[in-house]
Amino acid sequence: MPPLSAQIGGILTTAALLATIPYQYGAGESFAMVAAALLVAALALFSLTVRLSRLAFVVVGIGLIAWAAATRGDWMQATMTALTRGGFIIALFTALSALRSAAIGSQAILDCGRFLARQPPGRRYLALTVGGHLFGLILLYGSISLLGSLAAESTARETNEELRRHRLRRMLVAIQRGFASTLCWSPMALSMAVTIPVVQGASWAGAVAFCLVSSALMIGIGWGLDAIFKPRLAVPPPPRAAETDSWQPRLRPLLVLLGIVVSSVFLLHGAAGVAVTGAVMTVVPLIAMAWTLILPPAPGGRMTTLAARIGQFATRELAGYRGEIVLLFMAGFIGSLGSYLLVPIMQAHGPDLSAVPPLLMVAAMVWIIPLTGQIGMNPILAVSLLVPLLPTSAALGIHPTAMVIAITGGWALSGNTSPFTASVLLVGKLGGVEARHAGMRWNGLYALVTGSVLTLWVLIAASLL
Repeated sequence: MPPLSAQIGGILTTAALLATIPYQYGAGESFAMVAAALLVAALALFSLTVRLSRLAFVVVGIGLIAWAAATRGDWMQATMTALTRGGFIIALFTALSALRSAAIGSQAILDCGRFLARQPPGRRYLALTVGGHLFGLILLYGSISLLGSLAAESTARETNEELRRHRLRRMLVAIQRGFASTLCWSPMALSMAVTIPVVQGASWAGAVAFCLVSSALMIGIGWGLDAIFKPRLAVPPPPRAAETDSWQPRLRPLLVLLGIVVSSVFLLHGAAGVAVTGAVMTVVPLIAMAWTLILPPAPGGRMTTLAARIGQFATRELAGYRGEIVLLFMAGFIGSLGSYLLVPIMQAHGPDLSAVPPLLMVAAMVWIIPLTGQIGMNPILAVSLLVPLLPTSAALGIHPTAMVIAITGGWALSGNTSPFTASVLLVGKLGGVEARHAGMRWNGLYALVTGSVLTLWVLIAASLL
């Protein structure tokens, strides 16, 4: 059980989501202020029990507020904007965590994951990377935890240590790369939620078709590299029993859930005119609650079961994510307030970025985000801080969609390689290796090849748009 301070913080975080949703529908700044106040209180409580590495972000944020107060007359408005940006990220994270919590306990979803992990070598990588992509749309990096655990479970019975090690590595990187490819396009991914607001003139609807190409390239390149660099075993693997289950019934629960989520989000988006991310915040928790009501209830009835499940989610699961919540909120806050402070300095004393060839600048974004990830800069922080320092897309003569393709592609590469991201940390833990080994040794060549292809694709897209 998490400490009491973290449990109260989890309740406040849940309440902040409820305050953020009306703000997404234009209900007024007061709702944003309430959400910000709730999250500041939650972060203060979470900070009592998180690691020092997380507290360092809080200290930096407080330092930025002091700097802004000492140098800028409009610092309070800028601070409120930064708090709103951080609160938006946490509201989206909380909503998606609710669905992940409901889905990850479903026997049908677990059976779907086990089915993918049981596939024979000839199609296992593709099955797991596509499965990692589909699961990642709903579970975020919980897809790595779920499918990775099932992969470890399926290889644990293998007596040949060499075969077990290679099989587990290939299964884990397939799952990880499938999840990371969702970061290129998914409206439920934090990558899109952070990128669209900082790229002036960009929209998810305008960018999604091009970003889906990036995702397909990532999946295809990973599959090709796995086939080309297949490990040579000292002893041939033993024959495997043929898989008797069919694809359709096993994948149906996941596909039905995806269909319900996606259709509901876009129906609400079209009917209410709310942003896609606002629709996600609204629809996803409702689907999670409906799922709980459909399942067999505990003693006391369905509503009692639902109330208990919501309480458990707030006081245990969100409290357990307190380190991630502090990191995500502060990354968005520091990026927003930091760029507000640095833009005038860059304009007065920094290099003239408008002199850089526009195509070079947009291509560089594919590489800057994963490179900063190697030194501990979360992609949320990197994008929120660095993109506002660049000339606008209109000033560069580049279509905003080209910038979105570059940023989300770089974000996806960081999700495969940065030892400070949750996805790489999870893969390293499941594979029994250090996070830097899982990021660079297992995915280094993949990142170089994929980054080069994505750079070429960005340049082509910028020329077409």
